[in-house]
Parts: sequence; C-alpha cells; structure tokens
Amino acid sequence: VPAGYVHPLAIRVMNEIDIDISTHRSKHLDEFMDKDVETVITVCGNADNGCPVFPGQTHKHHWPFDDPATVEGVEATKLQAFRRVRDEISEKFNGYALARISECA
Repeated sequence: VPAGYVHPLAIRVMNEIDIDISTHRSKHLDEFMDKDVETVITVCGNADNGCPVFPGQTHKHHWPFDDPATVEGVEATKLQAFRRVRDEISEKFNGYALARISECA
C-alpha cells in the first residue's frame, strides 16, 4: 500500500539538483493497469515479488537500493543517505537509458 506522499527529504535532495518533485505522490499499481507499460523497474525491498506483469510489458528489472527513509540519526546523516541513494539511482538509470538508446540506434 503506497504511503500517498513523497518523503520530505527526498523532495529536498532532488531540489538540490533542480528537480522539483514536491507535487508528486506514491501511487498504487492499480493506477497503471490500463496503461501501455513497456518497462517495469522496481527499486526497493520485495517490490519485485509483488509487481504484476502488465499486458505488452517487454522489460522487467529489479534494482534494489537502500531505503534512505530507514536511516536513523541526525538530519545531516539522513540527508547524506538520501543524497547517496539519489546519486546511485541516477547513475543506474542513466546507464540503462544509454544502453536502451544504443539498442535502438
């Protein structure tokens, strides 16, 4: 069940790289069941196990990243975790995008 909101520290660290996600929210998979979905990428916990296969889906990947929301400590420690995971996700997705572009060329 989605929380329905984006963690405030996620919003903050994304703003640091000029990406505004302040109006975003977590969504339930049901919102996508009637959409054309080519690729599903899950990024945390057991999301891969609970994710359905969509009609027409051709790609499925599970890239487990640490959940920065579970990090305990002072705000600076939490921010460091959110920044690290943000950067890891960026690196992984950019590499994936470049590989997909190469496949299409």
